[in-house]
Amino acid sequence: MPSSTRKGGLKDPELTNLFFKDDPEEVFCDLHEIGHGSFGAVYFARNSYSNEVVAIKKMSYNGKQTTEKWQDIIKEVKFLEQLRHPNTIEYKGCYLKDNTAWLVMEYCLGSFAKHRMTLFDTFFFFFFFFFFVEIAAITHGALLGLAYLHSHNMIHRDVKAGNILLTESGQVKLADFGSASIASPANSFVGTPYWMAPEVILAMDEGQYEGKVDVWSLGITCIELAERKPPLFNMNAMSALYHIAQNDSPSLQSNEWSDAFRSFVDYCLLKIPQDRPSSAELLRHEFVRRERPTRVLIDLIQRTKDAVRELDNLQYRKMKKILYQEKHNGPMGESQEEEEVGNKTPAAALIGKMYSLNGPQVASDKSSRDYVDHQYIPDDVPHRDHRSDLRPSSSERAQAHNYKNRERFATIKSASLVTRQIHEHEQENELREQMSGYKRMRRQHQKQLIALENKLKAEMDEHRLKLQKELETHANNAFIELEKLAKKHAIQTDKEMKTLGADEKKFQQQIMAQQKKELTNFLDNQKKQYKLCKEKIKEEMSEDHSTPKKEKQERLSKHKENIQHSQAEEEAQLLGQQRAFYDRNCRAFKRKIMVKRHEFEQEQLREELNKKKTQKEMEHAMLIRQDESTQELEHRQLKTLQKLRMDLIRLQHQTELENQIEYNNRRERELHRKHVLELRQQPKNLKAMELQIKKQFQDTCKVQTKQYKALRHHQLEVTPKSEHKMVLKALKDEQTRKLAILAEQYEQSINEMMASQALRLDEAQEAECQALRQQLQQEMELLNAYQSKIKIQTEAQHEREQQKLEQKVSLRRAHLEQKIEEELASLQKERTDRIKHLLDRQEREIDAFDMESLRMGFNNLCALDYPKDDYR
Repeated sequence: MPSSTRKGGLKDPELTNLFFKDDPEEVFCDLHEIGHGSFGAVYFARNSYSNEVVAIKKMSYNGKQTTEKWQDIIKEVKFLEQLRHPNTIEYKGCYLKDNTAWLVMEYCLGSFAKHRMTLFDTFFFFFFFFFFVEIAAITHGALLGLAYLHSHNMIHRDVKAGNILLTESGQVKLADFGSASIASPANSFVGTPYWMAPEVILAMDEGQYEGKVDVWSLGITCIELAERKPPLFNMNAMSALYHIAQNDSPSLQSNEWSDAFRSFVDYCLLKIPQDRPSSAELLRHEFVRRERPTRVLIDLIQRTKDAVRELDNLQYRKMKKILYQEKHNGPMGESQEEEEVGNKTPAAALIGKMYSLNGPQVASDKSSRDYVDHQYIPDDVPHRDHRSDLRPSSSERAQAHNYKNRERFATIKSASLVTRQIHEHEQENELREQMSGYKRMRRQHQKQLIALENKLKAEMDEHRLKLQKELETHANNAFIELEKLAKKHAIQTDKEMKTLGADEKKFQQQIMAQQKKELTNFLDNQKKQYKLCKEKIKEEMSEDHSTPKKEKQERLSKHKENIQHSQAEEEAQLLGQQRAFYDRNCRAFKRKIMVKRHEFEQEQLREELNKKKTQKEMEHAMLIRQDESTQELEHRQLKTLQKLRMDLIRLQHQTELENQIEYNNRRERELHRKHVLELRQQPKNLKAMELQIKKQFQDTCKVQTKQYKALRHHQLEVTPKSEHKMVLKALKDEQTRKLAILAEQYEQSINEMMASQALRLDEAQEAECQALRQQLQQEMELLNAYQSKIKIQTEAQHEREQQKLEQKVSLRRAHLEQKIEEELASLQKERTDRIKHLLDRQEREIDAFDMESLRMGFNNLCALDYPKDDYR
């Protein structure tokens, strides 16, 4: 792992610039915890140098998932550094101390969820609802912040009332960017379940999402502000995810809200992301553009402060009464009772005021589960602490000392709400850890899929590179072979030309030798004929004795000249014939050499074209083999990816079932504990009711006793004295009988009351058990339906991927076959063209040679017979 990714590793200069090097414990003082969550705790603090009030979010990156925690801290710090907008929380800096990051931000009064929860806790039998204009103001401020984020391709991914803060001046601020994405689109499974958009839940299965997921969360937040809780909040968080993913979008339940508000919420909660508007488009909606008082949020802050102070006074008086009772060790007197009644008057008045403003509403269960927020009150704001008047005990003095140390730091929430939220936070740690584990598992699955996809992509790239190199090697080898063949042809051509030249020269020498021999024989024959003629003439002249000698010599000389002239003409004729024969045969031999050279060129061209064809066929066979290997690899990779996806889905479904079963068992255990507690408390309740019935019968007995005394006195007055004993006995018997009847009625009433209460308790508990079983059964059925739907969708997706791959492979094979056909056709066309071009050129050469031969007087050279020693 690189140094920059190790926990607290600051060797990277870029990471070093993200953190201050000062000791945060020296820079900040007066730290008070004001919130907590899975990330750590949030503190109120004051800068020791500038006296500036800030909020510090402490995040430990020690323990489990150290690297992941450190990366989350780096991501959040980098995200906060980029924010520059009035409707986003202002970032002050970050410090490192003992494996803990101190993230310093501007201090806000608290979230809107806490303003609502504070007033609800103060007047617990009325719900506090935001007014229409207050929701519009909150939504408008949040939209401005979201539009800023989305314009910079950022996504908040955890928009809810608990993450929308309010400053002293009434400025709305988006906060908690721990889940934010610095890039859009994204595909991580992050956020709070009840506020998640459907595409976030299905991101790992169906692809990426954009900033419109924040628009969905804003719509859920509007419902949360209007109805005090988001939809499906009474449902298990896991079940809520399934419900959001496969059911219709939620909407406002009450019809009392304006059409503009209902339209705005419905517009935000369009389930198809493409139909859902962007944050910039929502800023033009009538709901947020409508005019409203400028001090609407400041008035909300003041109402919250007033409610908290009133509850503090009530709690203070209650504690004062308890301490007074403990000090005097006895019941309080009438004066204290009157004081208690008097102390309730302000609260009753404020309750009436709130009731008249908002009207009675229907009760519901607990609201937000986010961290506790507090208020910073400057020196010039009057706030009288009535608890400083008490001095009865050391514990109270310690309490007063604590308030003195707090100085100007005061909470806008009651102590009971703070205590209850801390208790709820501790109780929900198991559920929160379960949800964190589920999110971590989903992210891990996503990482595994991305890692496998990258691995398969790298494998495919390597495979394609290998095939490309194989093709390049084949192309290079083919080019080298063609070059070698061209060189070979050049050598052969040169050799052939030399051979043909030698043959032509030899042929010429052969003709010349033959003609020389013929000329020699001819000359020899001429000499013999000349000699014979000479002898014959001499014989004739010797026989002719009448002719003078001189005349004989003249005749002999003349005859010799005629013979020589005749022989010279014959020799010249022979030489002419030889020259003509030589020229004609040489010309014919040249034509034969040309034809032979043409045949040689044709043979070389056929060899070259055959070589190209062979190479192209080998290349095509290689392409087909490569396509088959690529097809095999693609099918194997798709099978591997789909197998991993199905394995991860099975693991996810198994985890979801285990979490649901664990949730069901926990709900059943909680209900069982509640019923056991009710059964334990029942004897106390029965005892109290028994005492009440007993008191009623005691009152009846007292009345009957008084009536008996009055009747006895009356009877003794009107009855003679002698009959007094008998009258008294009769009255005594009657009184005894009535008391016996009364005692029997008393026992019967007790028995009926106990039987009735036990039956009511059994029926109520049975009804609760039945309702819980039905709810859990519905959630389990919803989970099974969702998992079946996901499995069917995944199988359908796999089928689509298989079909897409088959189509891709088929199309690629068709393109390859078409390419092969086109290349073969091109090669055949090249072959035909080159052969035709060669034959045309050779034909032109033959025609030109024959025309030149014809001009030279040579005709029909191809019909000549060559000498037996033919060198063709």
